[in-house]
Amino acid sequence: MKIDDAATAPVQKESTKSHWENFWENKKEVREVYSNNNRVLRNLLKVTDLRGKNVLEVGAGTGRDSFKLTDHGANVFMLDYAAGSLKIIKEIAVEEKVDVNMIGGDAFRLPFDDGSFDVVFHQGLLEHFRENDALRLLKENVRVLKKGGLLLVDVPQRYHVYTAMKHTLISIDKWFAGWEREFSVGELSDILKGLQLEPIYRYGEWMYPSLAYRVMREGLMKLGLKLPLYPKVSNFTSNFRGKLRARFSTSLALHTGISIGVIARK
Repeated sequence: MKIDDAATAPVQKESTKSHWENFWENKKEVREVYSNNNRVLRNLLKVTDLRGKNVLEVGAGTGRDSFKLTDHGANVFMLDYAAGSLKIIKEIAVEEKVDVNMIGGDAFRLPFDDGSFDVVFHQGLLEHFRENDALRLLKENVRVLKKGGLLLVDVPQRYHVYTAMKHTLISIDKWFAGWEREFSVGELSDILKGLQLEPIYRYGEWMYPSLAYRVMREGLMKLGLKLPLYPKVSNFTSNFRGKLRARFSTSLALHTGISIGVIARK
């Protein structure tokens, strides 16, 4: 590339620390942030007993995925580089009287010795890095895993209307995280295999409440109208939806859900 070409080349969009500091500054009320319905916990319990296990969440956000793991006997460590995230984690830990290890740190230079953890996981993290940095991050995850330890990676699933909406917002610089990508379940499995890990379990989950409801709720909030975080439905409807999600969470949802995850063994 010529020097003149380099000067005029478009700047790649990226997800930066300032994006996340702004995000958590605007999400001080954690109860207004949608939870992940304990999907990390639910899927880990399908493949391992967490009692006495050292577990690390990288890019912990609110930490809500990790807090529930302590109920099952895990010794939990939460790492994030955003001060706003760490503040929220501390507030929740104090409020709920949960004993966790909170660390401010760099996901590319984890402040732990090799083989320190039985389980390492992240949700909503890998998609914010381009291929080379994503691989560096995963290699660091593998480094701190014990032999036989488990790595859970949870990311957005590619084939979804959410993907089109997201990239439209990215193109006009309106996406909250600056930039983001997505994966197919086969692609994610192959990436982990390339790091000499053995995928042992895959899952997919649909969004609840629906994307349409969330978009409508956000739009109405800008007009000063506030809908409940979750729409009120009958017990029958709620139970029916729950059974459907459980029945198809490892088949149809792998290719149509909003999120997918792969658990792999070192």
